This record gives sequence, C-alpha cells and structure tokens, in this order.
Amino acid sequence: MVAEPTVFVVDDDPAMRESLRWLIESVGLAVETYGTARDFLRAYDGSRPGCLVLDVRMPGLSGLDLQDELAARRVRLPVIIITGFADVSMAVRALKAGAMDFIEKPFSDQDLLDRIRGAIDTDRSLREEQAEHERITALLASLTPREEEVRERVVEGKSNKTIAFELGLSEKTVEAHRKRVMQKLSAGSLADLIRLGGLPEEYKGKP
Repeated sequence: MVAEPTVFVVDDDPAMRESLRWLIESVGLAVETYGTARDFLRAYDGSRPGCLVLDVRMPGLSGLDLQDELAARRVRLPVIIITGFADVSMAVRALKAGAMDFIEKPFSDQDLLDRIRGAIDTDRSLREEQAEHERITALLASLTPREEEVRERVVEGKSNKTIAFELGLSEKTVEAHRKRVMQKLSAGSLADLIRLGGLPEEYKGKP
C-alpha cells in the first residue's frame, strides 16, 4: 500500500506553523510541523512521500543548511522555501541546491497550495521512476554472466551469428541464452530489451 503524501512544515514561528497547518489541512492534505530543522531530521527517514515547506531563517540549522544536509543524505524530497527576508544570493543558493520554489512572505494562500500540489506531483513521479529503476535492476541482476554478455550484444544490434563468433559459442547456444534473457526480463520484443538496457549508470549494479 502506497503511503499518502505528507506536507512537512519546518518554521521556528509557532503562529506561522499553525497558520500553514490550518491552510494545508483545509484542502485535505496531511501535514506535520516542526519548530527546528533538527527536529525534522530526527523524525524523517527519507522514505515518506510528500514535500517540505521550509523557512530560511531559523536558529541553529538554517533552512539552507537543512537543504544541504538532505542532499548529503540523498533525500530527494521536493523543497519549497518560504522567507520574509529574501535576497538574490539566498534565492540562487536555494534553487541551486534543488529547491523547487522560493516564495517571499506574504504570499497568496492559493499560490502556496498550487506549488505544494506541484511538489507532491513531482515527488510522486520521482518515486515511481525510482521504483521502476529498482525493478529493472533486480531483473538484470537475475541474469547469469553469460546471459548478460549475450544481452549486451543483442542490445547493440548484433546478430546471433556475430555473437556466437565473439563468445566462441554455437548459434544454437546463443539462441537459447537469448530466449532465457527475454523470459527473465519479461521482454516481449527487442524494443523492450533495449529499454531495459537503458538503465542510468547510478542505478546499475544496485540491488
């Protein structure tokens, strides 16, 4: 069962936290609020879907510092920065660190809600993409070394005859390996096999 998205609000102003909680809950979204970046880091493990609405200026770990820490932990939760003290360098740093949006206070309630929905949609797409990568990785890991050699050459467009010559096998053996590769990867066509072989480098070899 897929967990429902949660909007995580991190702001040291109690009034702002409660205002944001009321606003977000008013449209049926789950929300959790935290007074400090450290409190959020202690509670969030990276697996829960949603987005982060984050104030910049906070005592201790700032919003921008929290962004850096999340990046170091490889947490891809979409971030919406809110601040009443914006400047160009701050906005540039936040956006370069991966923030989806940078909003100055006061802001329109509807504008913030629209951006939150957009961030949740982005998070959903990222998680679906990651799940697909993990599925493909598991399929590729099921191949034997010889089957992987055959798969690589098939994807390159080489004929069974050429593959047999390169690997020192008979064409019949190559055809048998090729058939098992297609079965293990649930590939119904060469196009499917090529798509499965297009896994980004950062995912290859990961279980």
